Amino acid sequence: MKLSLTHEMNHSYDILIGNGIMDRAALVLAKGNPEGRYVVIADSTVAGLFGDTVRGILKDAGLTVDMIEFAAGETSKTPETVISIARQLIEIRADRDTTLIALGGGVTGDIVGFTASLYMRSVPYIHVPTTLLAQVDSSVGGKTGVDLPEGKNLLGTIYQPRLVVIDLTFLQNLPETQMKDGLAEIVKYGIIDDEELFSSLENDIGKIGARDIDYIQSLVERACKIKKGIVEIDEHDRGMRRMLNFGHTLGHALEAESGYSLSHGNAVALGMIAAARISEKKGHLGASERRRIEALAGALGLPVSIPAAFDAERLYERMQGDKKRKNGILHFVLLKRIGMPFVNGSIDRRTITETIEEMRVKCTNS
Repeated sequence: MKLSLTHEMNHSYDILIGNGIMDRAALVLAKGNPEGRYVVIADSTVAGLFGDTVRGILKDAGLTVDMIEFAAGETSKTPETVISIARQLIEIRADRDTTLIALGGGVTGDIVGFTASLYMRSVPYIHVPTTLLAQVDSSVGGKTGVDLPEGKNLLGTIYQPRLVVIDLTFLQNLPETQMKDGLAEIVKYGIIDDEELFSSLENDIGKIGARDIDYIQSLVERACKIKKGIVEIDEHDRGMRRMLNFGHTLGHALEAESGYSLSHGNAVALGMIAAARISEKKGHLGASERRRIEALAGALGLPVSIPAAFDAERLYERMQGDKKRKNGILHFVLLKRIGMPFVNGSIDRRTITETIEEMRVKCTNS
C-alpha cells in the first residue's frame, strides 16, 4: 500500500510599510481578530522606549495585550531565553490562539519567531521591527534562530510571520551605529540584485546622512521587494535565497569571534568586501567594481578593514562551523559584477586567509 499525504499551506502575509502606521496596523488586527489575545515581546531597551506606546495603541483598538521583556543584547539570543519566554507564556496562560508580537530589532525577531514556532507546536506571530536592519532583513522571510557557543543561528526554524509592520517612526532616534547596520544590508541588496539601487546609494549619501525619511522609506521598500521576490522563489534556502548570504560567511565568523561585540552590519560589510576581493582574485570581478564596493562602504561609515586583533586562521576555523557548509565544503557567494552573484564552493583556504590578512591593513584604492 502507498499513501500520499498532500500538504498545502498558505504562507502569504502582508508587509505594511509607512511612517506613523501603527494605529492603522492595530485597526487591521482588531478587524481581522477582534477577540484575539496578543503578547508583545521586547528586550529591556525597546520595552522602555516603545513598550507602553505600542501596548496603548493596541489596547485603544480594543485588543487584549500582555507584555514580556528579556535582557537586551545578542547574548540573550540563546535557547535559555526561549525557554524563559515560554515559561512566562505558560504563566499568563497563553494558548494556541495567542499571537506573539516581536517588537524590536533582529535579535528580538529571531527569538520571538523561534519561540512562536515551538510554543504549543506553533502559535502565530507578528514582526514590528524597530531598527533599519530588522526592517530590511530579518523581519521578512521567516528565518528564526538562536546562537550556540559554536556559532550564530545554529538552532532555528523557517516559520513565517502572519504580518510585518514596518513603521519608519521607530527610526527617528535610532543611534547612528544601528542605522549603519541597516545600510550595510541595503548595500548587499544593491550588490546582489539591483545595480540601480547601488548607484542610488552612491549618489545620495547626503539624503542618508540627513535621514531624509522619504528617501529612507524608498530604500526600505526596494530592499523588502528584493527580499520578498527571492523568498517567494526559495523559502528554505536551497537555491536563490543563498544569494542573500553574500558577505555573511566571514561576517558571522567575525561576529562570533568578537563575542558579538562587533555588530552584524559591520561584520557583514567586512564580509562583503572580502567576498569582492576573493571574486577579483579568482578572475570573476573587475577591480573597478571591487573598488566601488569598498568606496561605498567607506562613504557610509562602514568598516573597510579587519581589526588586527582578529586572527585569520581562527576566523577560517570559525567559518567551518557555518550552517551553510555542505558536504564538508565551505560555500562563498561571489560576484561576476554588481548585480550578478553566484555560489562558489571551491575557494581554497590560502585564498581566504590571505584575503583576511590583506584586510587587516587598511584597504586602499589599489
